[in-house]
Amino acid sequence: MSAPKGNRFWMVRSSNGRNPIFDDSEKLWESCIEYFDWVEDNPLHEEKTAQFQGEFIKTSINKMRAMTIAGLCVFLDIDTTTWENYREKEDFFRVTNKVDEIIRTQKFTGAAANLLNANIIARELGLTDKRDIGGHAGRLLEDVNIEISDEDALKVYMDMISKP
Repeated sequence: MSAPKGNRFWMVRSSNGRNPIFDDSEKLWESCIEYFDWVEDNPLHEEKTAQFQGEFIKTSINKMRAMTIAGLCVFLDIDTTTWENYREKEDFFRVTNKVDEIIRTQKFTGAAANLLNANIIARELGLTDKRDIGGHAGRLLEDVNIEISDEDALKVYMDMISKP
């Protein structure tokens, strides 16, 4: 059975939605530090097999675990949308910005030291190496559609090779 029409039950609620997990930025910062410590204390493990004096030996090598905002959110038991909401709150901006920079720096330095896969980290950080090789008006060459006759192409080619 549905609620009666015109009811105002919603007005007697003490709050709308779930209470925030972090009611102040200091608690959020402390929890983020716990995540940073957890990442350091829980490296990934790679199993390697080596041969020494005719015997095969298995060994486990600790590998750096990359910090991520998604990993932080899982650790904090919040979703990434909630993290974005904290970013927009004036009281939390300093903490969220600092955390973002710490995570970015950890990934960048780990990739630079070959402790993390540089290609994956470069994509994650939005780092790209784009070059315009003969583009037209700032467009990449593959995007330019120029029609030129064979005679004109030959003339351009001859001019290029005749220059010292």
